[in-house]
Amino acid sequence: MKNLLFVLAFVLCLSCENILECIINRSPEIPDTAFVVGNVDSYYYQELTSEIKNEPRDEAYGYSYRISGNLPDGLEMYANNRTLSIEGTPKTSGTFTFTIHLYVDPPEYYDEDSGEYEDALCSRSTSKKFSIIIN
Repeated sequence: MKNLLFVLAFVLCLSCENILECIINRSPEIPDTAFVVGNVDSYYYQELTSEIKNEPRDEAYGYSYRISGNLPDGLEMYANNRTLSIEGTPKTSGTFTFTIHLYVDPPEYYDEDSGEYEDALCSRSTSKKFSIIIN
C-alpha cells in the first residue's frame, strides 16, 4: 500500500508544479451546452460562460477563446472575458460541428515567504466539441 501511495504521489508531482494544485485540480472548464436550433435568415444568439474549476477567484483570470471547425456562414464568435457568444444571421442550413478552445492566463499571486509569483493552475487550456443545427 505504501508503494502505491508513493507512486501516485510521484506521478502527481511530475504532471503539475504543485502537488496540492493537482489534487484540488484547478483547471479551466467549458460548460456542457446544447446549442439552440437556428433558422436561415433569422438572428441567432447563444452564449456560454466558462470557469476555473475549484477556483473561487476565477473572475481574476484572463480568458481567451478560439474556434476551430465550421461555424455557419453569417455567425461570428465574440468573447467577453469568461463569456463566449456566437451570434449573427446564418445564411446556410445544416449541422455545423466545431471545437471551442479555451485558454486562461492566471493572475500572479505574490508569495511573500518565497519572494516568487505563484501559478495556481494545473492546466491552462481545454477544449470541447459542439454542434449547431440551422434549419
